Amino acid sequence: MKRKETLLIKSAHEIAYETTEMVLQNVYISENAKPGQFLHIEVAGHTLRRPISIATIDKENETVTVLFKQLGEGTKALATYQAGMEINALGPSGNGFPDRDTTDTTVLLIGGGIGIPPLYCLGKKLAKEGVQVVSVLGFQNKASVFYEEAFNELGKTFITTNDGSYGEKGFVTDVVEKVADFDCYYSCGPLPMLQAVTQKLKNEKGYISLEERMGCGVGACFACVIPTDDFGGYKKICSDGPVFDANEVSL
Repeated sequence: MKRKETLLIKSAHEIAYETTEMVLQNVYISENAKPGQFLHIEVAGHTLRRPISIATIDKENETVTVLFKQLGEGTKALATYQAGMEINALGPSGNGFPDRDTTDTTVLLIGGGIGIPPLYCLGKKLAKEGVQVVSVLGFQNKASVFYEEAFNELGKTFITTNDGSYGEKGFVTDVVEKVADFDCYYSCGPLPMLQAVTQKLKNEKGYISLEERMGCGVGACFACVIPTDDFGGYKKICSDGPVFDANEVSL
């Protein structure tokens, strides 16, 4: 259950081009967060909170780690926050990735850009459960790459860049076909990437996590709705998601 919490910033630094990693300490959130959930963070001087996915959960040290791109004025302001400062957040928010089917022995993680952090959180959990993890991660260029070594520790990892400056040139969908066998896939990233992934893997079992700007973050304002495959139906990304069955929503 999400609630308003104060979190202590333990560390904050840029780990790739315009990409900030922030370690936050809070007992309640570290104890209750699950892979796929997010924090709805308040930024001083900005009306709307910013939804930031959780990348790691460390119950022993009572911390969670978040990553975000410095895209708009809000996230640029958040990137100036330093260790020792406190922030306010609603969390852990949203519905995360479902518990895996016990018959799934190999999973495929497909991430793009800032959609990669929640997949790392999931991958760590699955690897601890003895699942074989294969990851395909897409970035714009070499300067934007992060967490490559961390994913390599989970299992076989492919890196793609749009311009070919690192890894394989192209998109994640160009590499997915190299993964011969998997029982389930999980994907998070920009909408065009998710559209391409779900189309390419339409006959496979999978789950997607949607990136979306939000208003209230609690399901009251209807600012982040997405149509479902049911005629006339809608889901709220902030409260019903951000994770959905790949065949549940219309992208």
